[in-house]
Amino acid sequence: MSDVHLLQTEITYLKGVGPQRGKVLNEEFGIYTFQDLLDFYPFRYVDKSQINAIKEIKDADSYYQIQGIIVDKSSIGKGKTKKLSAILEDQNGDQVVLRWFQGINWIEDKIVIGSKYIIFGKPILFGNKFSFNHPEFNLLTNENLNQTGLFPVYHSSEKATANGLNSKGIAKLTETLLERISSVIPENLTQSIIAKYNLFNRKDSYRFIHFPPNEAYQQKAAARFKFEEFFFTQLSIIKIRLNRKNKSVGHQFSKVGTLFNSFYHNHLPFELTNAQKKVIKEIRFDMGQTYQMNRLLQGDVGSGKTLVALMAMLIAADNGFQSALMAPTEILANQHFNTISNLLKLLPVNIALLTGSTSTSDRKIIHENLQNGELHIIIGTHALIEDTVKFSNLGFVVIDEQHRFGVAQRAKLWSKNTIPPDILVMTATPIPRTMAMTLYGDLDYSVINEMPIGRIPVKTYHFTEAKRLKVFDFIKKTIALGQQVYIVYPLIEESETLDLKNLIEGYEAISRSFPLPDYRLSIVHGKMDPSAKEYEMKLFSEGKTHILVSTTVIEVGVDVPNATLMVIENANRFGLSQLHQLRGRVGRGKEQSYCFLMSEGKLSKEAKTRLETMVRTNNGFEIANMDLKLRGPGELGGTKQSGLLNLKLADIAVDENILRAARNSAETILSNDPNLLLQENLPIRQHLVQNQKSSFDWSKIS
Repeated sequence: MSDVHLLQTEITYLKGVGPQRGKVLNEEFGIYTFQDLLDFYPFRYVDKSQINAIKEIKDADSYYQIQGIIVDKSSIGKGKTKKLSAILEDQNGDQVVLRWFQGINWIEDKIVIGSKYIIFGKPILFGNKFSFNHPEFNLLTNENLNQTGLFPVYHSSEKATANGLNSKGIAKLTETLLERISSVIPENLTQSIIAKYNLFNRKDSYRFIHFPPNEAYQQKAAARFKFEEFFFTQLSIIKIRLNRKNKSVGHQFSKVGTLFNSFYHNHLPFELTNAQKKVIKEIRFDMGQTYQMNRLLQGDVGSGKTLVALMAMLIAADNGFQSALMAPTEILANQHFNTISNLLKLLPVNIALLTGSTSTSDRKIIHENLQNGELHIIIGTHALIEDTVKFSNLGFVVIDEQHRFGVAQRAKLWSKNTIPPDILVMTATPIPRTMAMTLYGDLDYSVINEMPIGRIPVKTYHFTEAKRLKVFDFIKKTIALGQQVYIVYPLIEESETLDLKNLIEGYEAISRSFPLPDYRLSIVHGKMDPSAKEYEMKLFSEGKTHILVSTTVIEVGVDVPNATLMVIENANRFGLSQLHQLRGRVGRGKEQSYCFLMSEGKLSKEAKTRLETMVRTNNGFEIANMDLKLRGPGELGGTKQSGLLNLKLADIAVDENILRAARNSAETILSNDPNLLLQENLPIRQHLVQNQKSSFDWSKIS
């Protein structure tokens, strides 16, 4: 049997497993083969050399390992309500209570009065006394009494434990497996990569990730597997990108002509920032190539992405091509249409707006002008992807807030021309560089990380409920200056589980504090009829109401330069990027703008960090990095659902250096050997073919 085939052996055939345990490993942990067990890593390690005295327990946020004798135990209740408690006494005579609420029958037999145990867990504090709920426990015997070093701790379950597959049982199986196959674990990286980054080989890495002699060995083994995870993810993404550039024919926009130059020299509303100039150069280079452009443009709210997109559309028009800009909402599409129409009013460029609200008669004219080539730029919503919308020569597509569109929706625009158009996807949601490299690694990547000259940063403050009257006074002063105010609530309806002021109650309270006829209020939320929502938004954007009380439906797409104050109620309930997006609704005019974060007095540690970050900085990328650290990549990018980040050890929030090294290695290898035909790259190629780790079918490379 070959090395690889041995690793694919069913786990049932490992000594100590058999059919019954094999079924449990399948169902509880997804372990079907020898390889699966190898990749079932410990989630932490117990340092048996560190034993705490009970009196040293000071903190409910830390793990402790204590050792002592069980001096008493008792249980109450029956069946599922049965609870077990025991008292452990250490050598100093101090005692601590241990409690279990599940798996009692099995545990009760294992906890014996008079026997010595080593206990590991996180204590809880109740009534000034620490105790342990469901701690890990091991009987101290002559065999393990003097053992020291790091011991692996594996995830288990009640069903697994009942079948002898607690952490210790899994460790024993893993040790058996390593003894059987350690000589046949194949390498999947090149020797040059291993040498360059001083990585353990794969065989040693498995040994030391499961049974490290010390922390340094464990960390080095973990670094090897983190590199490996990132490397194969990046290899697939970069291969897709290279494949597109080598094989996907695109339009070549060979000249920068009259429209672009006239706009650039005579009609720019303000001087471009260096970041905008750099991004325009990157886009111009791509548009001049024969392959289809696929570029992600990232920039904070108000950084000037739309202007960059417009200048690219003018290059397309100079070359005889049409452009389409698709936005996720009518509000945002209208905003883009008004902005671009105003910028191009002195140039011979024909623009139209197509949304669900466009009348049948206007729609007919737009369809005709698109087909006969009279329209240069079409701006719209999902209406653009309808089958009835046909172009004369679509060459350039801009997708705004692209994460709000499905893949199939975007692909419908690509098919509007025989040769697919160049694509620019834009997002105002700052994405950390590491996320962008992973989620959008197949796209070329541009960032606008400067604000236009003269843009006044929003001042942000955090207030508790005790300062409510002062906040209301500030709102009145803001309105007296002729400016407008947003007040945002996190929920629409009462929730029994969350202690929130809901929108309706809040609206009524604000109405009492800001009564007619001196103050006029609008209200907007997601459950309103779309036409009613549009009407309320319009009243506010036209300055006919002073205060817009809203849920987060205003997060994207409302542009009211006269609104200078954003009050976010229960701000501790929002994520960082959402807070930043909401704050981006103000500071769009010439006046100083403010964002007030309201919260209750008592906050969790994470909520405090979020609000302190918002007060400290306006930098979207700094905020996005903090959000990534607090929430993790799965929450931030929606990747839990997409399966894009199927990482077991690597963490893009903390392992950026490893990710960069892995991506650089993947780029270097594929640029020199795109099909992995060189002898030195054979381990990589074999791993990809055998494990099908890529959406690109490497097995068919000729």
